[in-house]
Amino acid sequence: MDIQTLTYLFVGGSFALYIGIAIWSRAGSTKDFYVAGGGVSPVANGAATAADWMSAASFISMAGIIAYAGYDASVYLMGWTGGYVLLAMLLAPYLRKFGKFTVPDFIGDRYYSNVARTVAVICVIFVSFTYVAGQMRGTGIVFARFLEVDVNVGVVIGMAIVFFYAVLGGMKGITYTQVAQYCVLIFAFLVPAVFLSIMMTGHVFPQTGFGATVLDAAGNDSGVYLLQKLDQVVTDLGFTQYTEGSKSTIDVFFIAAALMCGTAGLPHVIVRFFTVPRVKDARISAGWALFFIALLYTSAPAVGAFARLNLIDTVNETQYTELPDWFYNWENSGLIGWVDKNGDGAVQMRAGAPFAGKPNFAGSRDEAKGSQGERVVTNAPTDNASEVYIDRDIIVLANPEIGNLPAWVIALVAAGGVAAALSTAAGLLLVISSAISHDLLKKTIKPDITEKQELLAARGAAVVAICIAGYFGINPPGFVAQVVAFAFGLAAASFFPVILMGIFYKRMNKEGAIAGMLVGLTFTFCYIVYFKFVSPDLNTAEHWWLGVSPEGIGTLGMVLNFAVAFAVSRVTAPPPEHIQHIVEDIRIPRGAGEAHAH
Repeated sequence: MDIQTLTYLFVGGSFALYIGIAIWSRAGSTKDFYVAGGGVSPVANGAATAADWMSAASFISMAGIIAYAGYDASVYLMGWTGGYVLLAMLLAPYLRKFGKFTVPDFIGDRYYSNVARTVAVICVIFVSFTYVAGQMRGTGIVFARFLEVDVNVGVVIGMAIVFFYAVLGGMKGITYTQVAQYCVLIFAFLVPAVFLSIMMTGHVFPQTGFGATVLDAAGNDSGVYLLQKLDQVVTDLGFTQYTEGSKSTIDVFFIAAALMCGTAGLPHVIVRFFTVPRVKDARISAGWALFFIALLYTSAPAVGAFARLNLIDTVNETQYTELPDWFYNWENSGLIGWVDKNGDGAVQMRAGAPFAGKPNFAGSRDEAKGSQGERVVTNAPTDNASEVYIDRDIIVLANPEIGNLPAWVIALVAAGGVAAALSTAAGLLLVISSAISHDLLKKTIKPDITEKQELLAARGAAVVAICIAGYFGINPPGFVAQVVAFAFGLAAASFFPVILMGIFYKRMNKEGAIAGMLVGLTFTFCYIVYFKFVSPDLNTAEHWWLGVSPEGIGTLGMVLNFAVAFAVSRVTAPPPEHIQHIVEDIRIPRGAGEAHAH
């Protein structure tokens, strides 16, 4: 059976499973829609949380960034995994004990203010739309290659699928769908990783294969370590060593901190801890989620390294007409391009910024081979050493094809990529819809609406959110992992300080919280927009403030948020007595004081 047929079977079968689950578990009440009725088991919730959190950025883009950036990409591993521990240990159980469905709900009640609630809703919308744009882009990339359609058409197909099960099932439908999606995505990520590890190093586990010696053409131990060989290969092509970083220490610190604190402030992950019956279950499900997440994250560096080495071995210095089919397939999707700058008919992968733009060769693959297939690119610079443009978001998806793995593995990876992107997109869209219907409409604008009207408003908001998310998926502001890094920066700058101080600092009042959120979000958003959209030509280390990149600026926004919130709270009235008692109550376990009384 060919790859195309298998892909249709695997992706179609997984979709049928997701939609079947959504219909079986569709929401009948607002509690079902927002928190799945609060009755999900800790193991299932752990898997759903892992799927919700491991988005297209984790599945599709992270190993791609590791493949290209090498040591510099370790910041994503440190930031995202460290942030999850921070969330699980420091915030989630206390928020669960407070007992509110959403982050704006917590902020509105803790800071006894509808203005604070509304500012939190605005922050949710900013963070979630930035994040969901990356997921839609990831979905589009998967469909572009495996359904042989344009990336933009792929985004629209993804929108239609998410619309069906997110709008119908709400959190109840999404939770059980995400358990299935986690099983699909982790199997799809690990199977090719294990295959490649065995083929390249003889080790079954990619985690140990990453630090092992590579096998030679005859299958014998070459005595050369994988990373040694990769360092040699990339430096021969004029790139910096794979195991050396080019980012400054301060930028690495700021990006890691932004990703960590952004994770701890992500509204669509926090809400997952409300779907279990008890506070104890929230802690247990956090532990399970960490285990499920670690399976992918400890494998990603190996996957990135295997992909980079295989890619160079397969493509570099090869005559274009002799390249494997996968190269032409990805070319036709617009995510790989080649310009024969020296006219020798061979593909040269050397240091130098690749040309910009998409290929506009409209012929078939055979015509491309016959005509030497040069992809003509508008305004291609002639002084670059590199003849090849490869979108780094395709690395994981193309990896099984590059490694010449069986067709069923390639089809499985397609299903996994779709599962990763759609699981997070659905969770984010639910957060957006609940912020608008529950926090803005029910709690602020129109408190007297019925439950039925609120559910209708939530579904309507989800429809609008899907349309906007689709637009950003078609016009993304960067690679999937980059776009997601911006979302984490915005979450760190807006939510993390007010949630943390809301739990651990009784004196924090509404004035401080509102001022801090507005300053943190505005500063971070403006910095990202300036360097990414207004003056992208200035987006270099010498122009960044204090040498901090847009991906790491959320840390500075967070520091400003803390400083402003603390300063304003000290010069304004303290919160009411009952609010201070609530803060004490959520931190101190029930019955803790009774032992002293006796």
